[in-house]
Amino acid sequence: MKLGELVVVRHADTDWSESGQHTGRTDLPLNRDGRAAAEELTSRLAGRDFAAVWCSPLRRAVETCEIAGFSGPAQQRAELVEWDYGDYEGLTTAQIREQRPRWDLWRDGCPDGEDAAAVAARADRVLATVPDAGTVLVFSHGHFLRVLIARWLALAPAQGALFALAPGAIGFLANEHERRVLASLG
Repeated sequence: MKLGELVVVRHADTDWSESGQHTGRTDLPLNRDGRAAAEELTSRLAGRDFAAVWCSPLRRAVETCEIAGFSGPAQQRAELVEWDYGDYEGLTTAQIREQRPRWDLWRDGCPDGEDAAAVAARADRVLATVPDAGTVLVFSHGHFLRVLIARWLALAPAQGALFALAPGAIGFLANEHERRVLASLG
């Protein structure tokens, strides 16, 4: 078993994350609160050594990474982009359910976008490249990171619904007694 680990960081707030709009491929900047939250990450991540820093190429993740002080070593990786919400981009869950009352992202996916299996395929590609040892710092997005956590724990992609990361939150995906674990969220 690989002993590499991941520290995952959800990008900080944008106007759409605050309003609950699904923000997949729309390339929004951080808002004022988001920039302040990203600055707080600097002290929370200080003093740690990372074997690599990976970042989604979308602006909100890049800005979070830069403000937190990791832009220099960061490698942008296309696999780390957010779930493609297709026709539901920019809509809230309530707005979507006006059209499809029983819609569930994890079960139904998005028309002209991705479903959980497609997002999991990207997450699996990321996990396949985790070094055998050392910790990788990852800046990405809420729903993508939920799927990544599920796949880290060898769970079905839709079980990512069980994990929630607030904007600017940090998660630690570790190894304990030869078992992958979610060590902490904060």
